[in-house]
Amino acid sequence: MIGGLFIYNHKGEVLISRVYRDDIGRNAVDAFRVNVIHARQQVRSPVTNIARTSFFHVKRSNIWLAAVTKQNVNAAMVFEFLYKMCDVMTAYFGKISEENIKNNFVLIYELLDEILDFGYPQNSETGALKTFITQQGIKSQTKEEQSQITSQVTGQIGWRREGIKYRRNELFLDVLESVNLLMSPQGQVLSAHVSGRVVMKSYLSGMPECKFGMNDKIVIDKQGKGGTTDDAGKSELGGSSGKQSIAIDDCTFHQCVRLSKFDSERSISFIPPDGEYELMRYRTTKDIILPFRVIPLVREVGRTKLEVKVVIKSNFKPSLLAQKIEVRIPTPLNTSGVQVICMKGKAKYKASENAIVWKIKRMAGMKESQISAEIELLPTNDKKKWARPPISMNFEVPFAPSGLKVRYLKVFEPKLNYSDHDVIKWVRYIGRSGIYETRC
Repeated sequence: MIGGLFIYNHKGEVLISRVYRDDIGRNAVDAFRVNVIHARQQVRSPVTNIARTSFFHVKRSNIWLAAVTKQNVNAAMVFEFLYKMCDVMTAYFGKISEENIKNNFVLIYELLDEILDFGYPQNSETGALKTFITQQGIKSQTKEEQSQITSQVTGQIGWRREGIKYRRNELFLDVLESVNLLMSPQGQVLSAHVSGRVVMKSYLSGMPECKFGMNDKIVIDKQGKGGTTDDAGKSELGGSSGKQSIAIDDCTFHQCVRLSKFDSERSISFIPPDGEYELMRYRTTKDIILPFRVIPLVREVGRTKLEVKVVIKSNFKPSLLAQKIEVRIPTPLNTSGVQVICMKGKAKYKASENAIVWKIKRMAGMKESQISAEIELLPTNDKKKWARPPISMNFEVPFAPSGLKVRYLKVFEPKLNYSDHDVIKWVRYIGRSGIYETRC
């Protein structure tokens, strides 16, 4: 049977060595290196006899596998074992190379312990071996994998694979904004800002390049009074402001955006990832459209009664509808009962939350509605006055409170047979309340 197994590299260096019988010494390793690997003439025979020792060898790329024996063994069986050994190693760590063998030498010794027992071949089926040798082999990266990693590190197109195809090319763009407000009882804006996101879903074939334009103040100022030529693809779905431009305080982009073009031309040019992603985030603090104005009136009638009147006014186009409107009017801790009258929607006192919750399903623009409440209080020895927490409001409107508008959204794909006009584009604006409060 097999007395030893050696794996050499192209220089004749031993990478794996396992001796199963005492009649195989160290000199057998050197004999194979000198007479086969470094032989002056090409060795054509897969079996070489040197000093009454037989060497059965196979070569995979620049790796030699040699089985050594001094006995008269079945040559076909030995070669069957060597080829099976190659198949097992390929199944565990891919290509048989010097680097892979060095990275997986512990795994190879484990496999040899299972496949060979005192030089006798045992179970060499890969499926059976993987049930009790569950260690994953370490695979070296191919040139293609290395170039892909390099392209990702160097900022090339690592977020989109090639060969994507769709029967219908579509592009969805959502402008999602959250408006935050703190207003005084007299109607003075104490602080206001809008946090926005541009979320896209792209289902485009090939490697298209997209250009996205908005009414950024710097862009409009550059173009001057002459207008633009990029308005052909614009969509103003519910943009309620008559403003021509907005001032963006700060913004961050997805890695696909070419920042150099944005800095020089203020144009957002990018090769989009496939599926849903967040293209950019931004923040504005100037010229914000406040969708609602809350006018509170609180009057104390003695020490056991409060009269509250709250008027809400919508400040956007009459053709638009706000939804999911909720106004929370705080009440004192010693409230014993509440009587509520509202013109529209439903209102309810929630004792567990110390608040009157007023809900309206829908409300058109340039409308107003009001609620009146009588709050009865329990007598208390606490001399501290009620702190009057602010009235908070939640809502959703179909426009961008910052005034942002999508001026154009263009798609270019030079390699495939479709143009910008073949792409179906959808643009949607959604404005929601963040922390929207009015002091009372």
